[in-house]
Amino acid sequence: MFNKHIKKVAILGSGLMGAGIAAHLAGCGLEVLLLDLSTGEPGKPRNAIAQDSLQKALKSKPAPFYDNRFAGRITVGNFEDDMAKIKEVDWIVEVVVERLDIKKQIFNNVEQFRTPGTLVTSNTSGIPIHLMTEGRNEDFKKHFLGTHFFNPVRYMRLLEIIPTADTDPAVTAFFMHFGDLILGKQTVLCKDTLQTVFRF
Repeated sequence: MFNKHIKKVAILGSGLMGAGIAAHLAGCGLEVLLLDLSTGEPGKPRNAIAQDSLQKALKSKPAPFYDNRFAGRITVGNFEDDMAKIKEVDWIVEVVVERLDIKKQIFNNVEQFRTPGTLVTSNTSGIPIHLMTEGRNEDFKKHFLGTHFFNPVRYMRLLEIIPTADTDPAVTAFFMHFGDLILGKQTVLCKDTLQTVFRF
């Protein structure tokens, strides 16, 4: 029996989808850590990329937040200074650019700081899920799968759950239930293949 309670989530990538997922999860009552690249520009806050994304989300139409006050549940940061904070979360969601090499680099950092047993998912829509686990340890692989949200996250009901051959079936079952009951989504179990993702 897989007994997991998700209260804190780290979103890695604050683009349109990352910010949208962060807004939706905050609206569902979760605490969110939203991380992106540091600016590295003199005189500019190092968290400016994630902070600017959050501010854009607050002004976006259709509104990604049910209530803008829920943005208070989101803390912004950057990969360089704040990645160690993921050891405190229950679920890590990768939403960076659709390049396998960059995703693998992110997961190298995740594996360095992640607490064993922490759930890790990717929002990719085009990269086979199993390719992202190459070189990862057994615990990472066991707790990793795809959670593909659709844009705009708050309004699109579908959530694809995409396990690999290494994913613990109890983790898959947990996300099917959690996505439906807590996130308010219609969860669909999908198959990971060499080329693309197909619904069962």
